[in-house]
Amino acid sequence: MQLHPMTEQEAKAVTEWYYPPPYDVYRWPTWDEMLRDGREFADPDIRAAQYVSVRDTDTHELIGYVQLFPLDRVIRIGIGLRPDLCDQGLGTPIIKLAVEEAARRQPGAEIDLEVEHWNKRAIRAYEKAGFSIADEYTRRATHGPVQLYCMVWNNPNA
Repeated sequence: MQLHPMTEQEAKAVTEWYYPPPYDVYRWPTWDEMLRDGREFADPDIRAAQYVSVRDTDTHELIGYVQLFPLDRVIRIGIGLRPDLCDQGLGTPIIKLAVEEAARRQPGAEIDLEVEHWNKRAIRAYEKAGFSIADEYTRRATHGPVQLYCMVWNNPNA
């Protein structure tokens, strides 16, 4: 797997991904809605600054994406995996790629992520990649109030 700047074509493809319940809460709005609202990777500046595509090294096929959101002395990562590739052990390697890119972009920054309490599959992948739960809280998401864990990467070189 390799990271590449996310193209508009790839961004459009991500909005067409359908996850089965209960993961369907992670579905993006349609591309037209995203464009209308200037939302996330539909905005070319946000896409260039924060999003990268994860492509298969051999086929160059889009298999996922990573968001690298800069905060004060922290980079918050988020990942998305193409639905037909979920539960195949690809989450942890993608998370590790995200951590490497975050560390390259902002050396010395803390790297964290948010995950909903119920998403045990993601939590396991994050733990395998070296993250641990540091905090928990509730906040409003597009699908309503959600209980979140904030997980922090345990840098073995720190």
